[in-house]
Amino acid sequence: MRLLDNKQGGYRFLEGIAPYSSGVVAHEGNEIVHVTLMRGLPWEEGIVLARKYVEAQGLQRFALCGFELRCPAPHAMDSFIGFNADYRRLLEAWDMMVDGENPVARTNVSPVVDPPAETMLYAFSFVRPANHGFRTFVVAGGGELIGGLAVENIVCVGDTSDDAMVEKARAVVGLMKERMYGLGGGVEILTTIGVYTAHPVRTLLQDVLLPELTGIRRRGVQWSFAQPPVIDIEFEMDCDRAAGGALTNRFPGITAQQYNHGFMCREFILSVEK
Repeated sequence: MRLLDNKQGGYRFLEGIAPYSSGVVAHEGNEIVHVTLMRGLPWEEGIVLARKYVEAQGLQRFALCGFELRCPAPHAMDSFIGFNADYRRLLEAWDMMVDGENPVARTNVSPVVDPPAETMLYAFSFVRPANHGFRTFVVAGGGELIGGLAVENIVCVGDTSDDAMVEKARAVVGLMKERMYGLGGGVEILTTIGVYTAHPVRTLLQDVLLPELTGIRRRGVQWSFAQPPVIDIEFEMDCDRAAGGALTNRFPGITAQQYNHGFMCREFILSVEK
């Protein structure tokens, strides 16, 4: 995977596929901030609000570098490809592409309990100036899919036995490490490691994740009882090293009703992590 430059956005990105990149890393002098909506918004409305959020801080829309979505149920492959086309069209309308490549990372999963009625924006990431000198990055969500968006590329497709789930988890951990190292990151400096599956995770943690992702030993994992966005993909992960701030104030262009959805930023003290 090539690491490409998004000068307007203030970050570099690993090439991915048409709807999203494989990950992003802030330029020197910048940092990536992760923002979670306290209540989700329909994905198009949410992405528009995310743009208003960054623009209200004096940043351009190009600073948006990652979106996290929650969908009602896993898609059939054709349906997922169709949704991706609609999603990309919105970003293209904003002139977000870089030489035809989509620089924005993405995670999209389906909660098992109380899923939304439509695809919602759950969180987003953006780039802002910073002077701490520490590398911040986001690794896009990925499941046990080796290659392009095709059913035949799913590892152990249709098999959810214990052995098959271990193989799926190994494939995903390998993908996360490839992307992480491609961004110049490392497993020891991760601030968040996300796991998304409806299957039991203890064996997968013990036999696959803990030996391969040593950062888990300090940070733990954030497991979401959720399914990947495509039928027959059973295990997904994402991870990052991101900075954050406090709860936001109201910003120009954001209505009181929109503001009531709230934003929550994670806050980490990066200066103690070398």
